Amino acid sequence: MLQSAPLHPHDQRALLVALVLIVIWGGNFTLQKYLFDLITPGGFLWARYMIMPICALLLMRWRLGRWLPPLPREDWLHMAWLGVIGHTLHVGLVTYGIHWSTAFSSSVILACGPIFTLLILRIQGLERLSAAQLSGVTLAFGGVLMFLSDKLLGGNWRAGGGDLVLLLAASLFSYYTVAVKPVMQQHGPVLTMGYATLLGGVPVMLLSVPAGMQADWSVLNFWAWVGLFWSVLVSAFIGWLAWGWINTVRGVARSAPLMYLMPPMAGLFAWALSGEHYTWIKIAGAGVTLLGVALAQYAGQTKKLLR
Repeated sequence: MLQSAPLHPHDQRALLVALVLIVIWGGNFTLQKYLFDLITPGGFLWARYMIMPICALLLMRWRLGRWLPPLPREDWLHMAWLGVIGHTLHVGLVTYGIHWSTAFSSSVILACGPIFTLLILRIQGLERLSAAQLSGVTLAFGGVLMFLSDKLLGGNWRAGGGDLVLLLAASLFSYYTVAVKPVMQQHGPVLTMGYATLLGGVPVMLLSVPAGMQADWSVLNFWAWVGLFWSVLVSAFIGWLAWGWINTVRGVARSAPLMYLMPPMAGLFAWALSGEHYTWIKIAGAGVTLLGVALAQYAGQTKKLLR
């Protein structure tokens, strides 16, 4: 008979923080699209990576006592590679993908990340996929095709192209998730997050200087500025720090299923605030996609628990 491990003393608090975070992340898709229309995606990236590296430096100074803690020479290139994958490419593609697509579509496509993680682990020989997991992968990609069908058949190539860009971004983040794990185990999350943000974010900021200079910042009123800092500081920087703490307290296996609440939440925000509407084929495609992702991600864990 299986005996469950005792819960962490902060388990309930972590669950509450996780649910609040899911609401924040769900609303952030609509908020970002609103900001992109005001200052362009390039202007947003310029602002984001003017702020994020400063936050990374402050975090390292606070937790590690140094603005730039020492890092072995052989690890600089690896850390820079993680920064390019996680920030330069992933965040850049996500930003433009959300701009070209819709808030609800963006959240559903990005929820496919665990599928790519499983495939990467399989390619690297770190994990075998069971028949149920392979069925989940197939089901998820079938759901994505259903989800994209109304846009592609309707000739909405910009939105459909945005979804494909987001699919590529999701695969890059999955690669980052696998590649960053041993680095975090060696150097800790603060040093890894700090240097990855600096080494991957500063190039984005420099590349976005022309867009940032051309953006009409005068159109941002007080609440738009609040939304910009909320999106960058609360949703992105503090949000991922909080998610790391939540996984530490509750465990990844118990926290990951909460991410499936994000697409419905993003859909509700987009419907209520921007008037986004959904066809039945889109809703069905989203449901099939999330079901396939859940099956692929948790089928192997269920099998282990039954042994």
